[in-house]
Amino acid sequence: MNAVGSTRFAPQWLELREHADAAARAPELLRPLRARLSGRSDPTAPPEPPHGLVIRDLGCGTGSMARWLAVRLPGPQRWILHDHDPALLAHAIGRMPTTAADGTPVSAVAEHGDLAALTATDLAGTSLVTASALLDLLTRDEVAALAAACTGAGCPALLALSVAGRVELTPADPLDDDLTDAFNAHQRRSDRGRSLLGPDAVGEAVTAFERCGATVHVQSSPWRLGGAESALIAEWLRGWVGAALAQRPELAPAAVAYLRRRLAQCAAGELAVTVHHTDLLALPGQPSEEA
Repeated sequence: MNAVGSTRFAPQWLELREHADAAARAPELLRPLRARLSGRSDPTAPPEPPHGLVIRDLGCGTGSMARWLAVRLPGPQRWILHDHDPALLAHAIGRMPTTAADGTPVSAVAEHGDLAALTATDLAGTSLVTASALLDLLTRDEVAALAAACTGAGCPALLALSVAGRVELTPADPLDDDLTDAFNAHQRRSDRGRSLLGPDAVGEAVTAFERCGATVHVQSSPWRLGGAESALIAEWLRGWVGAALAQRPELAPAAVAYLRRRLAQCAAGELAVTVHHTDLLALPGQPSEEA
């Protein structure tokens, strides 16, 4: 996972998308997760550590996943926030919730470094590994290594908001499909010798975790954006079209006019966008059955 450490995201973008991320994440996955963390669903699971849950947030960014999840799980909780960017880590630590769903304490520490260094040994004693918008930045080998590390440590993994490769814009435009295909090809690009999974990431992760003996649950977690999210739609459009053009520069003349039209629709409150994502929960050490 070393190239994840070289990918930088502006705090402004991460903050702009936080509300949409929170609304999109699949709460259906919390019920089996809470049951597993309590030990009710697996009598062979190790007991909860005496100091409570230990949760590692990989590629935490500004900490939005931790802010969403900590208040939905019982405590006490000790979060270990992993990221390559010290400024993002400081931001995340400073905005952590202080109490869990049951009013018990939540604490957090930062860990700067390469996610590729994490092994089953490193995850020993970890109650949960979580991440948001991370899987699609990984390669097949990196996803396999993550699955092996989590299952080797007997540690559940909640991996949210992986791109699914589908977007819907209303009203439709003749260029939508070409830009979607170009964007998806960009997500699967070769980056410094690494072939990124992009929208294939969830399928690869399901295979990798099930191969390691985990039960895997998946749920759709789309962004559904309308006039109230016009600032986010505008920023997403610029990035989406820009990535498509990086992959297929020949689309530039049509795409420039397309972006101008779409931004005008957005400013007028006339554009709605659904960006499809998928959330995945892997529970190691249980029979591999379809959720």
